[in-house]
Amino acid sequence: MPHRQRLADALKRVIALRRSLLADPQLTACLRAVKRYQSERLRQTYADLLKTPRYRAAAAFFLEDLYGEKDFAQRDREAQRVVPKLAKLFPDRAVETMALAVELDELSEILDSRVASHVQLPLDHSSYARAYCQAGTRAERERQIEMVDRIGHALDRLARLPFLSGMLHVMRAPAEAAGLQHLHQFLMRGFDSFCAMRGAGEFLEIVRNRETALMRDMFESGRNPDA
Repeated sequence: MPHRQRLADALKRVIALRRSLLADPQLTACLRAVKRYQSERLRQTYADLLKTPRYRAAAAFFLEDLYGEKDFAQRDREAQRVVPKLAKLFPDRAVETMALAVELDELSEILDSRVASHVQLPLDHSSYARAYCQAGTRAERERQIEMVDRIGHALDRLARLPFLSGMLHVMRAPAEAAGLQHLHQFLMRGFDSFCAMRGAGEFLEIVRNRETALMRDMFESGRNPDA
C-alpha cells in the first residue's frame, strides 16, 4: 500500500476513535488522568537522557510527540485535509514516517482508553498496573514498543539524508501557507532532534530495553499486586 494511502487510512481511523472517546465524559476524564500519569512516568524513566546534551532533544521529542499527552487532533485534521498533496510537499520517506506515527498514535489511544475504562482514581502504581494488565495483551504492548523503535529508525534514516535538512526548512513557509504547520513542526522536531544525535542506535536501544523491562514489570505487578 502506498504510504500516502496508509496515512489517509490511519488518520481516518484515529480521528473517528478520538471522536468516539470524547462522547463519553467520564471515560475522557479517566483517559486524561492516565495520560498524565504515563507522561510523568516517562519523565522519571528518561530523566537522565533529558539531562544529556546529545540525547536531550530526541528524548523530549519521544516524550512529547510520540508517547506524551499532547493533543494531536489539529495535526491529524491538517494532514487528513491535504493527504493528496503530501507526496508533493514532503519526501516519500517523510510521509512513511508520518504514517507510522499516526498508526502508533492509534494503537496508543486504543490501549490508553482500555486502561482508562478499568482504572480506579486516584492513580497509583498498583491501580495503574492492574488496569494495564486488563487493558492489553503482551503482544499488543510489544507491538507498541516495536512501532516506537521503527519510527526512531525511520527518523534516523531521514537524518542521514544530506539534502533533507535544507528542504524541510525551506518548506516551512509553503507548509504554513497550506495549513500544514503542525504537521511540518512534527517532522522538523523529529528530524532536527535525530540530526543532533549523529547516530541514534544507542538511544533507541536504551528506549527499547527500558520500555520492555517496564512492560514486564507492569504485567508482573498487575497480576501479583501483593507480591
